[in-house]
Amino acid sequence: MAVENGTLRKPRWLNKRIDFKKCQYLTILLKNLNLNTICQEARCPNISECFSEGVASFLILGRICSRNCRFCAVGKGIAQGVDLDEPQRVAKAAKILGLKHIVLTSVTRDDLTDGGAGIFADSIDKMRKANKDIVVEVLVPDFKGSVKLVRKVMDAKPDIFAHNLETVPRLYAEVRKDSDYLRSLSVLESAKRLNKKIYTKSAIMLGLGESEQEVFQLFSDLRRVKCDFLSIGQYLAPSLKHFRVKEYVQPEKFVYYKHKAQELGFLHIESGPYVRSSYLAHRYIQKFSSS
Repeated sequence: MAVENGTLRKPRWLNKRIDFKKCQYLTILLKNLNLNTICQEARCPNISECFSEGVASFLILGRICSRNCRFCAVGKGIAQGVDLDEPQRVAKAAKILGLKHIVLTSVTRDDLTDGGAGIFADSIDKMRKANKDIVVEVLVPDFKGSVKLVRKVMDAKPDIFAHNLETVPRLYAEVRKDSDYLRSLSVLESAKRLNKKIYTKSAIMLGLGESEQEVFQLFSDLRRVKCDFLSIGQYLAPSLKHFRVKEYVQPEKFVYYKHKAQELGFLHIESGPYVRSSYLAHRYIQKFSSS
């Protein structure tokens, strides 16, 4: 692949452009309700597509993360206080937008005794009270591996409990130095053990320097802890200060990985260059909720 100023040049299949005009309505609504989205904070390339359809993945517990992952555009530093009214405002936004499926995620809050699990649980409760039929998906941090905190979220009964591995274990020291691969696996394992009826989900990025065999092992590890859903996407560096892309994976390779993952028994897989954990989130559970 072509290299420019020491950085890989994006290939032709990564040509999606953000249309900010399509984002205006939702951007204004979010601002008026004082709400954040991971779509905005992580500079998601799918933002105009989702915002134009009134779909967003809400980022609770502030905009500042207590960890320093090198792939992520979310702000790092000293975290803000906890806004106890935030769950109610998220529920209000979901009602205004008429959402049938909502994704709630957060920054990592190692500074909080409960890691933010209580706000997740309260948010799920507020969603159910506002709309008993809404599908609630939570994408949580690792809570430092605490089963007690995982239980707090699971007791609120989300429809999908997600936690992202992001990459293969060998790359954690470079890409996610404050996180631990086995700990993240244990979070998914604990969730499934606590309630087998709740779907579990994880996501990974390709192009960070992983090998094919390492990806296969990650798939096997996820199935070993009975993870149901999987998202596979291309890593895109948010800026030159972030971890550099080592490879732009061919679209055909995403299809290949999807087939390999299907052979292991995942219930649903989205795999493609622009796939993100929360992108087209309704697809994962659609065929199960309609049956």
